[in-house]
Amino acid sequence: MDAMRQIDISFLEVWFCREEATMGVALSHEGQKAGGGSGSIEIAKIRADDPWIWIRRGWADMGRAPLVSLSYGLGFSAISAALVAAMFWLNASSLALAAGAGFMIVGPMLAVGMYEASRRMESGRHVALFDVLFVSTRSPAQLAFMGIILMGVFLVWMRVATLLFALFFGDSGFPPLPDFIPTLLLTPHGLSLLVVGTIVGAVLAVFTFALSAISVPLLMARDVDAVTAVLASFQAVRKNFWPMMLWGWIIAFAMGFGIATLFIGMIFTFPLVGHATWHAYRALVKN
Repeated sequence: MDAMRQIDISFLEVWFCREEATMGVALSHEGQKAGGGSGSIEIAKIRADDPWIWIRRGWADMGRAPLVSLSYGLGFSAISAALVAAMFWLNASSLALAAGAGFMIVGPMLAVGMYEASRRMESGRHVALFDVLFVSTRSPAQLAFMGIILMGVFLVWMRVATLLFALFFGDSGFPPLPDFIPTLLLTPHGLSLLVVGTIVGAVLAVFTFALSAISVPLLMARDVDAVTAVLASFQAVRKNFWPMMLWGWIIAFAMGFGIATLFIGMIFTFPLVGHATWHAYRALVKN
């Protein structure tokens, strides 16, 4: 297992290294097209413990605007719970696990309100619930396009999940979640699905994280296009691989805790990660 883990880590490092040269050229080219966009975007080198600093700053922001932050988290939690409830109603409850993982894919887009709240607090402005629900951005069309990209990745993940289920269980149909979990953990087919699904999900998760680590707050704050923002996000992860992997694990743990508590914990963890992501963007992008 340790050898396989080392191979996976080495593969990710090699992949990011291979893409860096291409990203650098494309980043400069797209910056010229964006008119003052990525040409002025310089990615900073951060320390290994910086993600914990972002969490502390996010927590401080929650303390400065608790009503706004928790109301936002409550809204996200309610929507997530409603979607899972709909899956139970449609007799597709076994897909709830995949959907829960998928929430982390679209989460960066849905946290725009928390980025705006932290941005306002950073500049000393008042934060009201209206401000975080109706955010004024520098690149609204490009931000919407980024949302389409993330939604596309989410749909790909859900499709992959259903295909993997069909691969290991045939056309038997999705069992109810209470029956599916023991099957997943206690049968050879279930364990095979769990292992393969975890590997595929991990690869997709790393790709999505690199895609969206700073791209959404960048599009919200600066007049750049979506391609420029995505390339800058990849470059930020490549330049700070290990600190960003720690940041990714912190996000995964926070969101996983929220899901494991039937989305009650999400009321607190979602706005916390949202605020912290703004501080991650501010630390990673110079100027």
